[in-house]
Amino acid sequence: MTTSTSPAPSLRNALRLLTVVSATGTGLALAAVVQGALDGPRWLLIVGLPVTALALTAYGKAAEDMKSGVAAPALRSGGPRAFAPAVVNGVKAVNKKNGRTAIDGQAVDSVFAFDLTVMTDDLPPYRIEVRHPLDLQGLLHRSRAVVEYDPEQPWRVVIPNNPPREWLARAERLVPPAGEVKRRAGGVPAGFRALVSGAVIAAVLLVLVRVLG
Repeated sequence: MTTSTSPAPSLRNALRLLTVVSATGTGLALAAVVQGALDGPRWLLIVGLPVTALALTAYGKAAEDMKSGVAAPALRSGGPRAFAPAVVNGVKAVNKKNGRTAIDGQAVDSVFAFDLTVMTDDLPPYRIEVRHPLDLQGLLHRSRAVVEYDPEQPWRVVIPNNPPREWLARAERLVPPAGEVKRRAGGVPAGFRALVSGAVIAAVLLVLVRVLG
């Protein structure tokens, strides 16, 4: 059974506040762009465009990270997390900047790329590549691993150096899944809720401007 922990109430509230602030800012920016383009004043368009572009770039980057097949570099601070066993499909040295196979695995600009199939209790098995400069858990010579991941954003996966013994034992008993495994984790992209909420806020503001205008 996958064990998970939830963030402390204060951290949970901080994350919710951040989502609300992001949604409100996005909504105001979108509304400013539309209003400035249609009826003016033009300064709304001038201010709203760069803010909207910045927000959309951030949301797009988060969604791209989710689909890339490469794990996010860290778990969210204060976010939920759980342990899970994983199959080690292969390990290679890659250039940490472009991800290409490194000729010299000992070079300073190279890291290990661990190709893993993560098998949680709540999600279908999925393959993901976790990069790290150290051979964590001795995976160069092992076929099983224990990972720590974010249940809400499962593309956030790390390899703990000293996982609990019970999880190491569970990983050793792990049977690889039958058939092809998708190289993509599920879940809602980071910022998706804030973007949708921002669009709703923008629509409401524009309607109010029309009605009261």
